[in-house]
Amino acid sequence: MNRLFSALALVLALPGNAQAADWVPGWSASPQPVWGEGFVLPAGVPVTLQDRTVRQVVRIGIGGTQVRIRLSNAYGQSPVRIAGVHLARSAGGSAIAAATDRTVTFGGAPGVILAPGASVLSDAVAMPVAAAADLAVSLYFREAVPVESFHWDGRRSGYLLRGDRLAAPAFVRPELTSVRLFLSDVLVEAPAVRGTVVVLGDSITDGAGATMETERRWPDYLAARAAPQGIAVVNAGISGARLLSDGMGSNALARIDRDVFAQPGVRTLIVLLGINDIAWPSTPFAPGEPPMRFERLTVGYRQLVIRAHANGVRVIGATLTPFAGALPRTPMAASYYSAEKDALRRRVNDWFRSSGTFDAVVDFDRLLGDPADPARLRRDYDSGDRLHPGDAGNAAMAGAIDLATLIDESGR
Repeated sequence: MNRLFSALALVLALPGNAQAADWVPGWSASPQPVWGEGFVLPAGVPVTLQDRTVRQVVRIGIGGTQVRIRLSNAYGQSPVRIAGVHLARSAGGSAIAAATDRTVTFGGAPGVILAPGASVLSDAVAMPVAAAADLAVSLYFREAVPVESFHWDGRRSGYLLRGDRLAAPAFVRPELTSVRLFLSDVLVEAPAVRGTVVVLGDSITDGAGATMETERRWPDYLAARAAPQGIAVVNAGISGARLLSDGMGSNALARIDRDVFAQPGVRTLIVLLGINDIAWPSTPFAPGEPPMRFERLTVGYRQLVIRAHANGVRVIGATLTPFAGALPRTPMAASYYSAEKDALRRRVNDWFRSSGTFDAVVDFDRLLGDPADPARLRRDYDSGDRLHPGDAGNAAMAGAIDLATLIDESGR
């Protein structure tokens, strides 16, 4: 009976109910399906999770008084049993502040089973957290579990150690991983919040050019700017993501419900997608795919906006950034960029600026382009691969967004 009442209390306290209107995402990592060995890039999934504890560190964008975590098996074909979950303040690396360690429960139970294709949301944990705080989430797997759903580019190290180490103050000589395993969201209860902004993007948003361990992706910089204004910003970037086709994750039109509209308190969507739709055809990523057409892309963008507006969400469109000379010294170098692909990118950007499709536009193309050669990234903003901005470029992108455009207090 107590378990029934605990489960009922969880349902009544979920985001979307009247008494929990202030739950918002403090951190997010969009799920992707794990790909096989034949793909261009290795998935990097750990060999086994049996009798392993996985500790993952996340940085919270906006502070709050309580915390929930969401675990996802979105692309799994089999159930995943997690024997235990703990939450604590991070003390750097694999270390935690031991006095803050808390057991995370699900309907009052200390473990949980993730059904195929499903996610679960934990009970609330009373743990006040400040904006930009680092939290450590530890998962213990007693038995072997299939890893079919993950987030590939976490930009923070995860730590694996044999045995139940949920409460360990630190891991000694752990195995490291850069993928996110089953952890998809951290929600915070933020009483003064004005709303949530979700950034839907590809590897430029996921942070491929940002320094590891440092939270220097452009949505990270934007979250830090927005938090004092009571605005939560979360990153729904997936490396290899595309607007119209599946890449290293589902296409944007397929994942927008889960990654954007299902986020509590969402008010605004920022879209930075399309480079992979333009560049991937004829490369090792999509060798037999025909060139992308302008009409297909614009129909896709319009559909995103229509669906967002139907859900009461406004949309900020971000122009596509320069990529001439992208990915040098890789198998993609010869085919990723071409003058024809760049002409399409520039035509799409002109349409962004002039069509009136979006509620607002941020011009990352002009911001990051080299004034002497607009098809290329500015050298001081380039991570070095001529495709992804580095830390300085990411900071500039976040700084170019007018915070007043993020939340429309008058309506949509």
